[in-house]
Amino acid sequence: MKERIVVKIGSQLLTREDETLDITQMSNLVDQIAELHKNNMEIILVSSGAVASGRNEINTRAKLDSISARQLYSAVGQVKLIHRYYDLFKQHGILCGQILATKEDFSTRRHYLNQRNCMNVMLENKVIPIVNENDAISINELMFTDNDELSGLISAMMDCKKLIILSNIDGIYTGDPSDPESELIKEIDFKKETIEKYIQSSRSTTGRGGMITKYNIARKVAEEGIEVIIANGRTENIISYLVNERKVPSTRFIPSTKEISGVKKWIAHSEGFAKGEIHINAGVREALINYKAVSILAVGVTKIVGNFEIDDIVRIIDHTGKQIGVGRSSYTSKEAKEILGKAHTKALIHYDYLYIEK
Repeated sequence: MKERIVVKIGSQLLTREDETLDITQMSNLVDQIAELHKNNMEIILVSSGAVASGRNEINTRAKLDSISARQLYSAVGQVKLIHRYYDLFKQHGILCGQILATKEDFSTRRHYLNQRNCMNVMLENKVIPIVNENDAISINELMFTDNDELSGLISAMMDCKKLIILSNIDGIYTGDPSDPESELIKEIDFKKETIEKYIQSSRSTTGRGGMITKYNIARKVAEEGIEVIIANGRTENIISYLVNERKVPSTRFIPSTKEISGVKKWIAHSEGFAKGEIHINAGVREALINYKAVSILAVGVTKIVGNFEIDDIVRIIDHTGKQIGVGRSSYTSKEAKEILGKAHTKALIHYDYLYIEK
């Protein structure tokens, strides 16, 4: 299979201070992606910028609430954004196509596979997918945290080798990036290191409010065997350098070597669609954490919370109240309560549809 990567570009990289599109910067990034594409690499571009693109295109007759403003600006701006990408890629003789996603598109296995098939067809025909959240209809519970979360979902769904998240700073620092005493963390092994304290300590500073999301997404995606790199999108030739493993300022998450099936990758990113909770005892928790191929049986379940149907996603809560994973239920919540604590029943959550955070 060809090498396949996701490149996520934040809106701060695509807009100037006056909130107009920075065409020079867009052109630079497209040039790098086009070069990789011509070298037989499959690129999926996750691009923000629709709301910012539309904000200066229209003067509203009355003051809008935040949701209405977001819907209006994104509806106008997405056309402008994709048109500009289309023109820039066309100059290289490359076609691109638009995919607008909502969280609901990942909520069921059928929707998930339909979306994956669409992107596979595009890539097979040498069309670069440009993905963005559908801000015009994504509100409240249907919204992604941001496009970092979307890029992680896409990377896992499309079995990518690498996810490059381009921000306006070089990566994750040990403190405020503007502080000379802060150091860039060049590499993170999620199995050995815990660096949340560095991110949370500077959460309120400009440009780092989204770093918490970036870290959480990067950690989960790396656990699924995908290399994740956070870097500054304004560094010259940054995409080309990262793909060709040239040393540039960045934070790299070391990918896990364990293999995860496609179904488990979907399950791993399904927490936002959970309809309930399954609480387990200490013995089940120990088995899930320390052994392979363990299903959750009713005999080790202590409580059922919420209303869910067969095949709905549920959170797995241990005896201390901590969430340790997610899974797809083989029972309705009503049926699960009826067999609570009983032996000799089929698995409440089968191993194949269970993702445990380790």
